[in-house]
Amino acid sequence: MSPPVSALTLQLLEFLAERPRSYAETMAAWRSACPRMTIWEDALRDRLVAYEAATTKLVRLTPEGRAILTRATQPIAFSKAAE
Repeated sequence: MSPPVSALTLQLLEFLAERPRSYAETMAAWRSACPRMTIWEDALRDRLVAYEAATTKLVRLTPEGRAILTRATQPIAFSKAAE
């Protein structure tokens, strides 16, 4: 099982899930000089997003990032036994 993902990381993944974004657009929205808020760097390190510098110059979700976003946004199923 994957480690938990912060709410800010999920917001970044949702931002990129809407459509691929340019690097400049992504940096304008998510780059931080604050060492406590390294959402962009953490997402790159964890391979949740990819910057296609050599080709399209776009930032996209990776399959891993999409899977985490999907898991995080799925409704929780409760069984009848738990009621």
